[in-house]
Amino acid sequence: MVPFAAVSPVSPPFPDLIRAYTEEFELPGLHSGGAIMERAVVQVTLFGLLLVLASTLPNKDNWNIYSFHINSTVTSRYATTVVTSRVANRMDDSKEIEFQVRIPKNAFISKFRMFIDGQWYDGVVKGKEKAQQQYTEAVSRGQSAGLVSSVGRTLEEFKTSVTVAAHKKVTFELTYEELLKRKLGKYELQIHARPMQPVKDFKVDVYINEKAGINFIEVKGGLSTKALANAITRTHADKQAWVYFYPTEDQQKTCDGCGEQGMNGDLVIVYDVNRDTSIGDIKTSAGYFVHHFAPSSLSRIPKNVVFVIDQSGSMRGKKMQQTRIALIHILNDLAEDDHFGLITFDSNIFHWKQELVQASKENLESAKTFALNIIERGATDINAAVLEGARMLNAHPREGSASIVILLTDGDPTSGETNLERIQSNVRRDIADKFPLYCLGFGYDVNFEFLEKMSLQNNGVARRIYEDSDADLQLKGFYEEVATPLLTDVTMIYNGGTNLTQTNFSQYYNGSEIVVAGQITDNDIETFTPQVVAISRDRRVTYSNTNATVEYTGTDFDSHVQRVWAYITVKQLLEKELLFSGPEKENVKKEALELSLKYSFVTPLTSMVVTKPLGEKTDVLHKPKEGGPTQARPSHVGHQPSLTQNTMAIRGYGGSFTPQMFFPAQPIPALTPQHIPAQPIPALTPQHIPARRRSQGVSSGGLSGAFLKNPPTNSYQFVSIVASPVPLSHRFLLKTENLSLPLCFDVTGDVRLKLLHHRNRELSVNGELDTVTNGGFRRIVIHFKTDLYVEVDTNVITVREGQTLTRHTGQDLITAGSLTVIRRNKEIDVAAGDTRMVIYIHEKDGVEFLWPVLRQQPLDNNVTGIIALKPAVYEEVQQTPSTKLKIKDQEIDVTRSNAFDYSIVSPPTLDCWLMSAASVLQRRLDDFIVTQL
Repeated sequence: MVPFAAVSPVSPPFPDLIRAYTEEFELPGLHSGGAIMERAVVQVTLFGLLLVLASTLPNKDNWNIYSFHINSTVTSRYATTVVTSRVANRMDDSKEIEFQVRIPKNAFISKFRMFIDGQWYDGVVKGKEKAQQQYTEAVSRGQSAGLVSSVGRTLEEFKTSVTVAAHKKVTFELTYEELLKRKLGKYELQIHARPMQPVKDFKVDVYINEKAGINFIEVKGGLSTKALANAITRTHADKQAWVYFYPTEDQQKTCDGCGEQGMNGDLVIVYDVNRDTSIGDIKTSAGYFVHHFAPSSLSRIPKNVVFVIDQSGSMRGKKMQQTRIALIHILNDLAEDDHFGLITFDSNIFHWKQELVQASKENLESAKTFALNIIERGATDINAAVLEGARMLNAHPREGSASIVILLTDGDPTSGETNLERIQSNVRRDIADKFPLYCLGFGYDVNFEFLEKMSLQNNGVARRIYEDSDADLQLKGFYEEVATPLLTDVTMIYNGGTNLTQTNFSQYYNGSEIVVAGQITDNDIETFTPQVVAISRDRRVTYSNTNATVEYTGTDFDSHVQRVWAYITVKQLLEKELLFSGPEKENVKKEALELSLKYSFVTPLTSMVVTKPLGEKTDVLHKPKEGGPTQARPSHVGHQPSLTQNTMAIRGYGGSFTPQMFFPAQPIPALTPQHIPAQPIPALTPQHIPARRRSQGVSSGGLSGAFLKNPPTNSYQFVSIVASPVPLSHRFLLKTENLSLPLCFDVTGDVRLKLLHHRNRELSVNGELDTVTNGGFRRIVIHFKTDLYVEVDTNVITVREGQTLTRHTGQDLITAGSLTVIRRNKEIDVAAGDTRMVIYIHEKDGVEFLWPVLRQQPLDNNVTGIIALKPAVYEEVQQTPSTKLKIKDQEIDVTRSNAFDYSIVSPPTLDCWLMSAASVLQRRLDDFIVTQL
C-alpha cells in the first residue's frame, strides 16, 4: 500500500517523488491484508466536522465528496449533532478512505456507523478494559489505535478508515451529544468546517427549540462573513429558531481562508433564552426531569477576592507579560464595594498588602503598580501561597459578600510542601467549604489534574490558559465569568425526586446557569415539588413552583430528558472519581461505566470498537482526559506548516509513516537525484536539518521536518515533512529473574516520566521521551537536595547549583556536593550517595537519544519510578487459543512481540510478552507521568 501523501499545488514533482521512492524500496511492510502496494489511498478528515484529503493533489476525476451534511438539533440546551459524509471512489482500484471528525471536548460520541455495499456497520461501545487487548494489538502492529485525541483548546479528534472498492461509495455517519453551557449570558454551538474541496451538496441545518422562548439568536464566525453571509438563512419564531447554511461551490471558494480547497473556518450559533424571577425552566418526561435555573433581576453581591499569582522562573517572558496585562484589566473591573488582595509567590510569598482592602481608586492604582513590577524568579511554593490567600479571606469576613480565591500557576510545586495530596488536604482544611477556589493552569506543562482536583475539593473549577497571543484575554474572560456573584449557598431541593445530580452550589454568577437533573419517584408528578433556597445580597430567598408550572412533555421528548440526566450524571461521576480513593472511587467508577455503556457514551471509561467488513482491521477509540497532551501543542523547535501550506505528509494504513513500519531493518535512505530522473532533488542529509531539529529527531508524527537552506540551483526545494498527529509509541522492557521472556509495554506520546524518586535522599530523576518511534529520552533531569539541578541531553550536561550555572560538553568529572557525573564516550555515569545510575547514548535512524539504567539501588531500597521496578514475576496459564499470563492472581491476555534492550551498550532485540502498561506496572501509567521535568 502506497503511503498517503498530501502535496502542495505549488510542488508538482512530489507525487513522482513518492512513487519513485516507494518503487525503489519495495518492502514487505508495505503490504497489508492482501492489498498490493500500488493501491491508492484517500484520506477523509473532518476538523470539527469534516476534512478531506487525497493521496495526490485534489483531483475531482479520482474521488468526490458528493454530499456533506451536518444536522444539529438543540432542545432545552442539549445538542445532538449528526455528521453525514458520502464519498465516491471514482478510481479503477480500491482506496483506503480515512474519516476524521473533530468534536467539542465537552461532547460524548454516542453513535458511529458506515454504509458500504448495502450494509450498515455499527460501532459498539465497550468498557475500556474489554477493548484494551484490541488496543494493545493495534499499537503493536504500528497502527493508530488511540483514535480519539485532544486537538487544540476545545476539540477532540475521532478517526477511522475503511477500504472502498472501485467505483463504489461509502457513507459515514457520526452522532455526538453535548449540553451547551451558559457563559456570560449566552450559549454557543460551534461548527468548524474545513472540507478541503468544494462540495456540491453541502448543508448545515441547525434547529433550536426552547420552551422558555428564545431571547435572541446570532450567527458569528469566519463562515458568516463576506460571500458566505449570503448562504445563511436565519429564522426566529418565539420558542423556535432555524439556521440554514447552504453555500454554493463558488461561495465555498471566496470567503476568508477559502480557496480551491474549499472552506476553512467556524460557524458559531449564539443564543439565549428568556429569563424571569421564578424557579426557572423545568422539563419532566417518563419519570425524569431537568431543571435550568438562572434567575434575572438580582442585585450583585460585593465580593472579596484574593489573586494568587505564580512569579516563579518558569513564568518568565510572555507568560508574565500577559499576566500583568490581564491583572490591570481585572483590577479596572473591580467595583468600589469589592475588597481584594494580591499576592505573588515563588519559593517565598510577596504581599501587595497584608490584608484585604477596599477597591478604592487609590488602592487600585497602587495594586497596578505592584502588578507591573512583578519579577519572575525562583521555585514554586503553591502550598504556602494558597494557604496565605485563604488566611486573608478568613481574616476578613463580611456580611452580605461573596469570597473567592483565584490561583494562577504554570507548574508543579517545587518548593516548600511538594506532596500533592498533602497540599490538597491543607487547602481543603483551611478553606473549609467557606468559599470556592478557582485554579488557572497556564500552559501545557502544568499538572492540570492536580489543579482540577484541588478546585473540585473546594467548590471551584480549573481552567487551562493556553500559551497563545490571547492568553491575557483568556485570563480576563475567566474572571468575567465569576466577577458578579448574584447568589451564594444555593441549595436545590426536590421533594419526590431521587438519583439527583449535584444540588448544592457555593455561588451563582451573573451570565451563568445551574442545571440539575434527576428521576421522579414512582413517576408521580403530583408529589414532585422543586424548591431553591439561597442567599442574595441582603436576604435569604426561596424560589418554588408556585411561581412557575412544571411542564410535562410528550413521548417524543422521553429519551431526551433521560439522556440529559445520564450525560450530567456521568460527567459528575467522573469528577467524583478524581476526588475519591479506595472503595468510594471504585463505586463511582462502576456507576459511571454502567451508565456510559447503557447510553452508548464514549467516555474516559469506555471505548468504541469500530466494526468493518470482513478482513478489515478493527479500530478502537478512546476518549482522552483534559489534562492529557494535545495535538495543537506548539512546537519549541520551529514552525510546522499546515497540510495546505507547501507541505508533504506521508502516512501508512491507520497510522503515521515511521521507519519501523516501512523500513524495519535499515535507516531511511537519502532521497537522491537517482530516484527521480530528470527532476533532481538534493539528498536529504543531516546537513540540511538545522542543529536543533537534528537533536530533537523525528517530529511527533514519526518523520522529522527537513528544511533546505540555500538549495542548489535547478532543484526543487524540499519542504517540511509532517506526519499524522497520532502519538508515537515507545516500548519498555521489564526483565524477569528466571523466566524465559521479559514483559514489555508501550508508552504513547512524547510524555515526561518519573524515572527515579528517592524521598529519603531528596533525589528525583525525570525524563522526557524523544519523538523517535520506539526510541528513548530526549533529556533527563536530576534534582538533588534543594538547590542542585542537572540536565542531561545527548550533547551537553547542564548543572545549576544555587545561582551558579555551568555547561559541560567534554568528558571531565563533574562534582556538585555529594553528586558526581562523568561522561565516558557513549555513557554518562551518575552517582548520588549509595545510588548509581548509567545513562546510555544510543543512536537510531541517525538520531541520538538517552536511556537510563539503575545500576545500584540505595541500601534502604525505598525508591520508586520506571527504572526502579522490581523484576517481573508471572505464570503462563494458557497458550491456546490465545496466551494468558497470571500476575498477582490476575489473568492477562498477551501477545508475543519484541523490543530493543537499551540497557546495554549494543542493544539486542529480545522477544517479549506485550501487554498494557497498567498490567505490567500493576498500577496506572499516570502514576509515573510528571508534568514538568
